[in-house]
Amino acid sequence: MEALLGLAVGLALSTAAGLRVFIPLLLTGLAGRLGYLTLTPGMSWLASDVALLALATATLLEVGAYYVPWLDNVLDTMAPPVAATAGIIATAAVTPELSPFLRWTLAIIVGGGMAGLVQVGTAMLRLKSSAFTGGIGNPVLATTELMGSLALSALALLAPFLALAAALACLALLAWRLAIMRRWRRAAATYPGSSRPSRR
Repeated sequence: MEALLGLAVGLALSTAAGLRVFIPLLLTGLAGRLGYLTLTPGMSWLASDVALLALATATLLEVGAYYVPWLDNVLDTMAPPVAATAGIIATAAVTPELSPFLRWTLAIIVGGGMAGLVQVGTAMLRLKSSAFTGGIGNPVLATTELMGSLALSALALLAPFLALAAALACLALLAWRLAIMRRWRRAAATYPGSSRPSRR
């Protein structure tokens, strides 16, 4: 049961890392520092003074950068491998009950995969938002991602299984939004004078 609990925490944190890379790692380090969360021995560095200071600084820079027009799109081109790495670290850090082989296998495949998928999905949404709104809608998307990452990270630490369900719902919602925007693009290509598909 403890192993499943840790895995639920890790996967929820990984999904949150796809929204904002450093917020889940910062909250994980703080939870470990306060004794609320037991970190895997090899990942205890997350709770060190140096790591917490670095993560806090990186969090502020990342959050601010996503509100700079067009810089957000540039960041999205570099973010997938960073988000995947953060997902791997988050999952590995909170699963001390698992054997090293199983821990790193799940961290790389599932944790890194979920973080990467979410990040790529949000990057595609941002590109489409830039195309549809000229970048005006991007701050709204950035705020939604920020709030989502904070809420999902906090929920992962407080109610892991509920957080995992929310993470899966986030993935489903992201896939749905991408499908809707793809329909809009196809409709715009078919009917140049229309920005939305006809309702039939």
